[in-house]
Amino acid sequence: MKIAFIAHDKKKEEIVNFAVAYEPVFDGHELYSTGTTGKRIMEKTNLKITRFNSGPLGGDQEIGAMIAKNEMDLVFFFRDPLTAQPHEPDITALLRLCDVYSIPLATNMGTAELLVQGLMRGDLNWRMIVHEKEKKNKGE
Repeated sequence: MKIAFIAHDKKKEEIVNFAVAYEPVFDGHELYSTGTTGKRIMEKTNLKITRFNSGPLGGDQEIGAMIAKNEMDLVFFFRDPLTAQPHEPDITALLRLCDVYSIPLATNMGTAELLVQGLMRGDLNWRMIVHEKEKKNKGE
């Protein structure tokens, strides 16, 4: 599965701790992240993460583009709802894309815990089935 990690400044420590706790679950998946979040996760784990720009510099949009091309399966976006973000339109667009393309999205630790438990049980394998059908239809 292709999994993205994004976190606002005040939530970066929380997402790093989350990645550390579930490192064995995430290992073996294709991981993506916005700049600083990915850097901090890689500093604390052995996970290999493809890093995009930071959110305000277009990283949210880069992940959004993957979603729009059906190239992302799961997003962990730990948002800080109490701090105004200068790139709020990008954030809103990313959330909307997750809804449009039915991408599981966790914006807080509670939902993230549920999604990672589902990932461990194989409950999210339907995304893999969708990808296989698309490849078959394209003749790949």
